[in-house]
Amino acid sequence: MSAAYDRVACVDEPLLVERRPLPVDGRLGRQLAFLIEVDRLKTVLRASTLAAVARRENDAEHSWHLALMVPVLAEYADEPIDVGHTIKLVVVHDLVEIYAGDTPLYDDELRTSQAERELAAAERLFGLLPADQAGDFRALWDEFEARVTPEARFAKAIDRLEPNLLNWMAGGGTWRTPGVTADTVRTRTAHIGEASTALGEAMAALIDTASDNGWIAAGQQAEAGPGWPPAR
Repeated sequence: MSAAYDRVACVDEPLLVERRPLPVDGRLGRQLAFLIEVDRLKTVLRASTLAAVARRENDAEHSWHLALMVPVLAEYADEPIDVGHTIKLVVVHDLVEIYAGDTPLYDDELRTSQAERELAAAERLFGLLPADQAGDFRALWDEFEARVTPEARFAKAIDRLEPNLLNWMAGGGTWRTPGVTADTVRTRTAHIGEASTALGEAMAALIDTASDNGWIAAGQQAEAGPGWPPAR
């Protein structure tokens, strides 16, 4: 798997709003500038392909899907969760990929620099907001990363589940990454079962059946299947 899928914005690039400055100052001006800047999320492509058509998912689509999955699946959380707060976590957590890019779950090379890239991105992106909101949004991002609350644990579980559902629908998808085996997938989706026994069992069934179908290598190095990686 390539260590970089697509070009993303650099943390020192001019803001989008600088192309056509808004005639609005103060707090509202900063909030609108932030909302324009996060439009970049729609351009960040992920490794997973959509279930409906043979193209790659973008980060904004992924975030929307997670936001819908939370209220649909909240009943399966092992601990009581605040659904609204959990939705905030899943909507905010990938915003840093505007500057850091997506880091696929099975790309070991890119994962080594993930924390550094995303921290720099968080500092710049959330800093665009007024100070109080900047602190609130940064706290949400930090909470998701730390997984110390029931909401963050469930949010992380949903974030792990969604791309693997897409892999199932693709008949392999990123499971066909060279070197990935069923044990790799079990290890990297363990967060699901830590937050929800039911969803963890569902994920285990997906892995076992996909392995039986030959969509995930069972112990040996996987070979990239036809159509992988998907066309840009």
